[in-house]
Amino acid sequence: MRRKARQRWIVVGIALALLALAAAQYLHDQRQAPGTLLAMDPEAVTSVELALPGQPPERYRRHDGHWWQADGKRADDGRLEELAGIAQAPVASWRPASDFDAAKIGLAPPVVQLRLDGEVLDFGTTAVTGPLRYVRVGKRIALVPLRYTPRPATRNAERIH
Repeated sequence: MRRKARQRWIVVGIALALLALAAAQYLHDQRQAPGTLLAMDPEAVTSVELALPGQPPERYRRHDGHWWQADGKRADDGRLEELAGIAQAPVASWRPASDFDAAKIGLAPPVVQLRLDGEVLDFGTTAVTGPLRYVRVGKRIALVPLRYTPRPATRNAERIH
């Protein structure tokens, strides 16, 4: 075999080995990814309840392809799709709830509580480590980007800190 042909085969072999290593790393990272808040399709959500301290709970149901308030009035479909979409909020990390003092991270009581088809998400304060918010899901605490914090229906409602 000539020298140039041998060098080409060596380069191809190295390239294939690097490609295999990159694929293995990608698969490992996918298995280790923290995932989303809930294993729920936002399009399948049919009921939403939002509770903010000091305000009556907001209750909504989806039927006929639109969102409706509990009193039968039409709701803002875009806002409710946004609330249902919180189910798929990307999680930066998960930790057991026992690792935290709930009062110190704003979960006793929660800053805001969101129920999606009965699944409860309790939102706490923002993390000191970055633009993330503590969210309790069952017996675990997630850190999610701030943009997934539920917002109240009215502009005059108190801001969520």
